[in-house]
Amino acid sequence: MAKDLLFEIGLEEMPARFIRAAMEQLKERTSKWLGDSVISYDSIDSYATPRRLAVLVKGVAEKQEDVHEEVKGPSRKIALDESGNWSKAALGFARSQGVDPDQFTFRELSGTEYIYVSKSREGVETKSLLSEGLLGILHAMNFPKNMRWGSYDFKFVRPIRWMVALFGSEIIDLEIAGVKSGNVTRGHRFLGQDTVIASPGEYVEALRAQHVIADIQEREAMITSQIADLAKEQSWNIAVKEDLLEEVLFLVETPTVLFGKFEESFLNIPQEVLITSMREHQRYFPVLNADGALLPFFVTVRNGDNRSLDLIARGNEKVLRARLSDAKFFYEEDQKLAIKDALSKLESIVFHEELGTVGDKVRRIRRNSEKLTALLGADSGTVEAVSRTAEICKFDLVTQMVYEFPELQGVMGEDYARKAGESDAVARGIFEHYQPRFAGDDVPASQVGSIVSIADKLDTIAGCFSIGIIPTGSQDPYGLRRQAAGIVQIILEHQLEVQLSQLFELAIETHAHFHELKRSKEEMMKDLLEFFGLRVRKTLSDHCRYDVVDAVMGAGYDDVVSVVSRGNGLMEAVERPEFKTVCEAFGRVSNLASKASAVKVRSDLLHDPAEAKLYQKLTEITPEFRRQLEGKDASGALTSLSSLQEAINAFFDGVMVMTEDEQIRMNRLALLSAIDQELKQFADFGKLVWA
Repeated sequence: MAKDLLFEIGLEEMPARFIRAAMEQLKERTSKWLGDSVISYDSIDSYATPRRLAVLVKGVAEKQEDVHEEVKGPSRKIALDESGNWSKAALGFARSQGVDPDQFTFRELSGTEYIYVSKSREGVETKSLLSEGLLGILHAMNFPKNMRWGSYDFKFVRPIRWMVALFGSEIIDLEIAGVKSGNVTRGHRFLGQDTVIASPGEYVEALRAQHVIADIQEREAMITSQIADLAKEQSWNIAVKEDLLEEVLFLVETPTVLFGKFEESFLNIPQEVLITSMREHQRYFPVLNADGALLPFFVTVRNGDNRSLDLIARGNEKVLRARLSDAKFFYEEDQKLAIKDALSKLESIVFHEELGTVGDKVRRIRRNSEKLTALLGADSGTVEAVSRTAEICKFDLVTQMVYEFPELQGVMGEDYARKAGESDAVARGIFEHYQPRFAGDDVPASQVGSIVSIADKLDTIAGCFSIGIIPTGSQDPYGLRRQAAGIVQIILEHQLEVQLSQLFELAIETHAHFHELKRSKEEMMKDLLEFFGLRVRKTLSDHCRYDVVDAVMGAGYDDVVSVVSRGNGLMEAVERPEFKTVCEAFGRVSNLASKASAVKVRSDLLHDPAEAKLYQKLTEITPEFRRQLEGKDASGALTSLSSLQEAINAFFDGVMVMTEDEQIRMNRLALLSAIDQELKQFADFGKLVWA
């Protein structure tokens, strides 16, 4: 026999950003408790609205399963002392299992005898466990922020106001923070009313009758379909951003889409400002035309039905008008601020107490940028644009618009710079130097933006490392991992001829020029290389097997473009069955190469034709291999190395490497070492794993 189980926690409105994770956590904890309690069930569904979290478990067994198990203990050698009595280890095992040592049996496993004990436990009725189990789930839940209320010590995401706990039609008796469970849930705050849930299976429909759509997938489908219908009806392109849709989804219980409008005069403000104001402050979806230009309309989602939508739209229009008026005021006021005056204000904004002000950071960015342009051999026009971009890249941080909307940093800088008469390259560079802002974001398109972006990110990373701020575990308050990944992404996108160690050198030198380093240069270089190595490894792992990643990383990753090129080339090669025999030949070389002490091969000691032919082949392919490697032609370089296979096999088949003649032996080992040195410029082929 089986029954359905319903557990609903009714709350004051939760922050939208917490709800999905809380819903999934409740489901996972309920499922785990049922599993740990050996209570079988058919399926489990979760539900959530701003005011409730719930799980509905179908087909829950009315009784625990009976448990019969055998537990392995210590070996006979450990379980018995010299007198044949039970040892402390055996007695401790008995206590841990709640049995008497007389119940022990011995059984052989892989040639060794072990203690075994058989245990049986008869299952009890599920309903006798539910009260304690559900309370345990509640106490175990955790959230980014918790609340206490009244005089209770219990903490939860928001105060609990009601609970529904049903096993079949029977109420599960539990109480927490003064709230007792029952079978009455609450409908929509304004449109619904309290309603009795007679049985768990009625839950979703009972709430629907009270204007609550409990199923988040159904609620999301309602929102997206209504938006699509409106867009089709009005011939609009409604920009639905996923994170905003997610937030709106958990702000409503019954969604109804509507639209409003605003004065066209506001369109004189950059559309990024208007869109940000609508999205961030009002949770509105912007409306665009076919060309992506903003139209004077907005779309929002009401928490309710379709009554009095005109009145609701006018109320939203009034609120938005005030918001956009503020934005217009900020925008116009900001343009009265000269760039040089904005830069002087950066001197009073602390970047980090040990790294100085934002003004100090700008000076370091400029120095890094100038060194990087020299390293990359940029032309004079680029050098000039980079210098000016680096000098003014942070000026918009003191504007009112960016103070109101921090996510517009760079966006406003580009706009204000253009209006102040800066060149297109400089204005665009100000915007681009923040890119990529997050995983999957675009990298700077221009060389100017790329150089200043790397200089900025490198300054932050090196600065933090210089004062001992190194990300550990999940802790990365300054976003150093993201910024390092951004640098790697820019290098790869633009195929920049620059080594990571060169970047570290210039950044460390810049910091040392402006302030005393707390750590040695050697320590910082080592830590920075390891830190960036993890970012390079992650980039390779997105399209290469783990063993291919290990192999090419083993040959070095200072040159990011090279290691990714080698990874791609090797990944193509390992897909070909015949490449395994090539690697076997490489492996024979590497196994003996470590025994070499000489570094130079003497041709006059190559007496056997096979060794002479191998040396000749190595001499032939080496210049081309190195040119291919330097030119990032990984496939060509690997083909050159692979051409050694036949000569290598002939060498091992016909030559005794470890001959008694020491000179000849060491010369042959030197030959293998010379080959191995070339191989290891491409990859450590010994790390490849073959099926």
